[in-house]
Amino acid sequence: MAAGIEIHTRVAQNAQAEILTEGALRFLAALHQTFDATRQGLLAAREAAQARFDAGVPFDFPSETAHIRAEPSWHCAPPAPGLEDRRVEITGPTDRKMVINALNSGAKTFMADFEDASSPTFKAMIEGQINLRDAIRRQVDFESNGKQYKLSPNPAVLIVRPRGWHLDEPRVTVNKAPMSGSLFDFGLYFYHNAEELVKRGFGPYFYLPKMEHYLEARLWNDVFLFAQSYIGMPHNTIRATVLIETLPAAFQMEEILFELRNHSSGLNCGRWDYIFSFIKKRRADRSAILPDRKDVTMEVGFMDAYVRLLIQTCHRRKVAAIGGMSAQIPIKGDEKANNFAMSKVRADKLREVTNGHDGTWIAHPLINKIAHEIFDQHMLGPNQYHIRREDVRVAAADLLNTKVPGKVTSEGVRSNVSTVLAYASAWLAGNGCIPLNHLMEDAATAEIARVQLWQWVHHGVRDDTGATITADYITKLTDAAVPEVRKAVPALRDEHLRIVAEYVKKQVRQQWPSEFLTSDLMPYLSAADGVPASWHRSML
Repeated sequence: MAAGIEIHTRVAQNAQAEILTEGALRFLAALHQTFDATRQGLLAAREAAQARFDAGVPFDFPSETAHIRAEPSWHCAPPAPGLEDRRVEITGPTDRKMVINALNSGAKTFMADFEDASSPTFKAMIEGQINLRDAIRRQVDFESNGKQYKLSPNPAVLIVRPRGWHLDEPRVTVNKAPMSGSLFDFGLYFYHNAEELVKRGFGPYFYLPKMEHYLEARLWNDVFLFAQSYIGMPHNTIRATVLIETLPAAFQMEEILFELRNHSSGLNCGRWDYIFSFIKKRRADRSAILPDRKDVTMEVGFMDAYVRLLIQTCHRRKVAAIGGMSAQIPIKGDEKANNFAMSKVRADKLREVTNGHDGTWIAHPLINKIAHEIFDQHMLGPNQYHIRREDVRVAAADLLNTKVPGKVTSEGVRSNVSTVLAYASAWLAGNGCIPLNHLMEDAATAEIARVQLWQWVHHGVRDDTGATITADYITKLTDAAVPEVRKAVPALRDEHLRIVAEYVKKQVRQQWPSEFLTSDLMPYLSAADGVPASWHRSML
């Protein structure tokens, strides 16, 4: 085994033998030894920035990079093969059935997700790598319960989302330190597939999540340069689309593109994580209190400003501006309810294409037709880079505008409690996205629910009945919600519901909300994989 690297679990031994080869482990060790110290420094910088925000330092566009924003001559790399037209992108986890169905969906691309749509059990992470490897080589077909799953002749173009910089891979250590989840996911996929992808006329394409600063984009660019040199691949073969899904990143879109310009394939409106970040980053600001989650739509002031600025920025630099995900999914057995839900999807996609987006995200194959029809009607070419949106003028105040119609209701509070209970319990059982009340919930939507509960308690908000939302209020709701959630989602385990219920009760009593529920709950997944609990900080 590569010097200094250790695997601390015996799950999925056959898959490990296929993917965690000696050469791959040497590459992972090289990535860790070269870049992890920088990653740790950037994570510390996030904490320092949060302390400044808590102290009242305003959010603004960085003064030290004004020259980058002002310089009109620089542009990003041209679209790589297969990325010229991205009008519909489907996303989902990396299990074998999902990979085949998504690649066959008729969408232009498939974002295979090791992040918010996945629960990072080691089995899921390793087998996901095998599934993608096999799909690239057209060897992914299989049979289940008498049904054949076969890849179509012209599948969607594959894009991979590794985990964010903040997440560790505790089951793999280098010199006794856990690997970065980002470097682990990226490294295995790149090592095993980059050359094969190029041979087949495409390339190693990525989505990059959760960044908060342009220096984090610079780190990714350095990783790309190192990785390409390591295997003897020409620089600038990789392409990466960055999800703008944190409030600090919205003030640094130009800089993020600039850092990645030779590897960039654009930006994406990661709307749900963006709302989560908007609340979390402004946690000390009472003026930033938002109403019920359902009222925070793409039409409200701060969301509309963020969308318009993203489109303008991307098209100024000649890369794709990809829209986000509608939460609605098809409803079986209720035509009226389904028609209403799909009308919301149509309105969302129409708003995106008429705003100037070059593509959109979907979470379900049955929504592909709707999205395609709308983009085909309104986007006649492969993209809309020519729509420069020179009419857009977005100031810091626009990105911070908290005038959101709506109110905090008792039903909204109950809904948030139920969402966190159901999603986080499913996550502990290895499921990273779940349908709940005809919406697709993933880590981002659960995070909105969690930090809203904390925000309302911390600032003593009153609901629509006049009741003050306190920690005791949330405790009572949580206790009452557990049996209701168990009934609504029978597959959930009592032990997981108990863990998450206690977690919710403690979260709303903390001085500040935790950064990520996935980081908090990761010790439980690692323990299930055989990693000693003593390796992790205690969650409860």
